[in-house]
Amino acid sequence: MTFFDHFKKKKTEEERAQTETDILEQAENTEVEKAAVPDKEREGKESVAQSAVREEVEARPSEEMKAAAASEESSKKGILERFKIGLSKTRDNITGRIDTLIKSTRKLDDEFFEELEDILIQADVGMNTTITLVDKIRERVKKEKINDPKELIRILKDEISSILDGTDQSLNLAADLTVIMVVGVNGAGKTTSIAKLAHRYKQEGKRVILAAGDTFRAAAIDQLQIWADRIGVELIKHQEGADPGAVVFDAMKAAQARRADILIVDTAGRLQNKANLMKEITKVRRVIERELPAAPHEVLLVVDATTGQNAISQARIFGEATGVSGIVLTKLDGTAKGGIVIAVAQELEIPVKLVGIGEGIEDLRDFSAEAFVEALFADMAD
Repeated sequence: MTFFDHFKKKKTEEERAQTETDILEQAENTEVEKAAVPDKEREGKESVAQSAVREEVEARPSEEMKAAAASEESSKKGILERFKIGLSKTRDNITGRIDTLIKSTRKLDDEFFEELEDILIQADVGMNTTITLVDKIRERVKKEKINDPKELIRILKDEISSILDGTDQSLNLAADLTVIMVVGVNGAGKTTSIAKLAHRYKQEGKRVILAAGDTFRAAAIDQLQIWADRIGVELIKHQEGADPGAVVFDAMKAAQARRADILIVDTAGRLQNKANLMKEITKVRRVIERELPAAPHEVLLVVDATTGQNAISQARIFGEATGVSGIVLTKLDGTAKGGIVIAVAQELEIPVKLVGIGEGIEDLRDFSAEAFVEALFADMAD
């Protein structure tokens, strides 16, 4: 039995055993449930949690602000260079191994294509996407009568580009007020992504307002407030435990009254169960739509690239409740499984619009299919 056959069998068994709720719970940080803590004790624990978050965030932005200077310098190298740096682990895992395979192969036979499948699957390109991709490569090899394995690099680049180019990757901005709703499980980098996106628009001279719509997680409001203060943008917030819909209603009114250009709405990433979470997020969307019928202009799902195939499951679950319009893929520079970018585009037809390719506050970048493919194959000559 090949690795591919073993993987397919194992994946089928896992899919039967694992529910959507399991997927969400695996992706988020472990938290102490508020319901299990008596009122007075809970208040004390929340205070400790808030203090811990404040210390962490106050330390981290200072480090990120230092990194921002280096990031600003590196941005001069262009998006391609940044992608090359950020995708170094993925490049080693995919194209490095493909290069080794090609150099050790004399003919394009079934054994070669099986090994190619193994490499792509292990890089989290995904079983379905891998099968589709390799089938297309086989067809082109046969049609173009290719015998030299080295020519496969060109075909592989073409086919990956074809998958990634099939979706709109630009952010949808309105002429007046743009409302961006941000969703995702806790621990994916949602708050930091909101801060980086707000910083980006502030640097462009736009008036930005944030809405602290995650009122359920301990210290979430404090964390967003610290970021807002550091970036220099306004935060609309209520007390912890308040109705998220009320927070967003006030934020919409404030954004319209102050003639803001961008309103970024944070949402909950953890409730007692998936149904309650999706219900709250759906309610938040309805409030936005009621106050501004054309909004939200973007619903961005933040997913951690290191979670691999769980990103697909998260996108499906959140998409059902909110109509996800784009993916923010964080920590792409910290994983060897950047093939998830290809899987998301192929299986969901939801574009990856932003990627985190560094620790600096400038390192949330627009996704470029061309730059991604070129960076991925940077060490291979086609």
